[in-house]
Amino acid sequence: MFTNETGDRQERDNWERRAGDMGHDRVIGYVIACDGAHATVASTSRDSSAAGAAAWSVGKLISIAVGSNRVIAMTRSMRAVAHSWNVRTENTFEAELELLGEIRCFDDGTEQFSTGISTYPILGSQAHLIRATDLEKIYDRGALETCVIGSLSQDEKVDAAIHIPSLLSKHFAIVGSTGTGKSTAVSLLLNKMIDADSKLRILILDPHNEFAAAFPERAQIIDTDNLDLPFWLFRLDEFAEVIFRGRPPVPEELDVLRDLIPEAKKSFRGTEPANRRPTDRNGMTADTPVPYRIADLLALIDDRIGRLEGRNEKPVLRSLKLRLVAAVNDPRYHFMFSSNTITDTILDTIATIFRIPGQDRPISTFQLAGIPSEVVNSVASVLCRMAFEVALWSNGAIHILVVCEEAHRYVPADASLGFLPTRLAIARIAKEGRKYGASLGMITQRPGELDQTILSQCSTIFSMRLSNDHDQAIIRKALPGASLSAMNFLSSLANGEAIAFGEALPVPMRLKFVRVAENKLPRAHGAEAVETAVDPSSLNLGAIVSRMRAGTAPDISDFQSRIQAAEASLHEAVFATTFDEFGETSAPESVKPATAGSLPSYSPSMLPGTLSQDEETDALSQRLSRYGSLLRNDRAPASSPDMVQRVPSDNPTPNQSLRESLFRKPSSGLFKR
Repeated sequence: MFTNETGDRQERDNWERRAGDMGHDRVIGYVIACDGAHATVASTSRDSSAAGAAAWSVGKLISIAVGSNRVIAMTRSMRAVAHSWNVRTENTFEAELELLGEIRCFDDGTEQFSTGISTYPILGSQAHLIRATDLEKIYDRGALETCVIGSLSQDEKVDAAIHIPSLLSKHFAIVGSTGTGKSTAVSLLLNKMIDADSKLRILILDPHNEFAAAFPERAQIIDTDNLDLPFWLFRLDEFAEVIFRGRPPVPEELDVLRDLIPEAKKSFRGTEPANRRPTDRNGMTADTPVPYRIADLLALIDDRIGRLEGRNEKPVLRSLKLRLVAAVNDPRYHFMFSSNTITDTILDTIATIFRIPGQDRPISTFQLAGIPSEVVNSVASVLCRMAFEVALWSNGAIHILVVCEEAHRYVPADASLGFLPTRLAIARIAKEGRKYGASLGMITQRPGELDQTILSQCSTIFSMRLSNDHDQAIIRKALPGASLSAMNFLSSLANGEAIAFGEALPVPMRLKFVRVAENKLPRAHGAEAVETAVDPSSLNLGAIVSRMRAGTAPDISDFQSRIQAAEASLHEAVFATTFDEFGETSAPESVKPATAGSLPSYSPSMLPGTLSQDEETDALSQRLSRYGSLLRNDRAPASSPDMVQRVPSDNPTPNQSLRESLFRKPSSGLFKR
């Protein structure tokens, strides 16, 4: 929560009014040194009032008379000439100033602030306490699209205003340590942006589920419970990030996906009505956002496994199949593989995420806390890529702002960390987005860990309190050279206070954000965070455990992989190989490759969780019976005399083990005659 500072405004106003009428007594010092960027002023402590002392406070602005113009400077440091201070006599001290610009007076009587200095102060030039009217001229952009976000720290009567089009067109960043008010500042700025731009749609990547409470009437909450993000919207590298659980993909398995996913897409589109254009099927790749069924993809993998050639490829195919089955059966990935994702729902998905038409809720908060951590980067990549493409192909009809909370997670400074597609998607918005109406808002507490290329694309930066020296150095490099001394205050800023600079402001300013209403403050868990009378002694642990199990089911994929691999090896060892009369091996008809047109048609029963309890029990019983027949080595009766001739004559007895039966097979098939 932001707080307001109080001070003796009346005394300062009276002092300024009196100083304007006292001529020479209004002078507070004289220039004794000057160069192109700095000046030194000598002064005497003859005025012991609070307002006079405040005139020389570090960080305050003063004016230096140069003819009819006034040079504006900021106090950067002070020191006593005698290196001591006597409270009974006058003390002489020197103040180091940083020159910021000048207020020019024109012949028609108008005055305007400019960051350039036409005439520098000379030795002996008089320094004065700056007036409130001069402060207003300094921070007034003179544009209609400005909005007030707070007040100056030096004078709370002067509004701190920013230019919204410049803020959006060239991106912005808000940095600051934890607890300084970044999230509150974000909610304030986003509300101002929505008021200023009716075309704006905002997507917030919310890793802590805290922004839902900040926009109770303007935001649509999107989480894994109310959104289906179809797996076929993912590009190949993004989809691989999901099925490989954030680990580097196996190149051979990735090549199989690259070959088979387009075939699965063609198989799906072949079942659609024939009113499609013929060119729709041309050029289809694994990255084309066209629906397909996991069942078709698994059938294509089984087809390859059943082929006689490519025996070395079979372990790769089986491993890939197990990964796909494990991902589909994982309840945490339900938002990707639910039954709603097997139809072409891309229009509904885009309309929901990017609020088109919006229905008076132009903000969507995408809550990432419920998504498995190993696929968060992949989901962020999909959202950022779609945001750019929607803005690109809308021809300016919509403006999209993507706000990345904890931005250093997605685009870290270390190129070896993070997810490359996410980095590329965000970098594309940063470099090309302003041409098409796509903007970025980067929020981070560690600017030193954020990719400096992305940070350099943010033309407006709000820097709140930073205590880390490395983070301060990063912001210092981004600040214009004429205002570097402002960075000296980064470690001492109050909560809700920031140093802002960039395209959206005329000059760097130290400001205090306006207070936000208590019921619109961001808070963890969003709108669901309510006060409760339940104490730890009456807490229902059973409900907590149920939620934990519902959100993160136990990972038994490794156990399933071992069981299914053992089943496959047993099946192949006992049934997949027979010997002809010459001792050569051949495959039975049941495992010969199927034709391209023999893929089974899709049915809802192929999806996990669609069978009834009785059907699942029957399937389990059949599987156990099959295991029993494998372990007993029961051979199926031959269906024709030809097959009887192909089976070796020394059939194993029922009491033989599998190993003994295999060793008793004729060995002539192992060698060529």
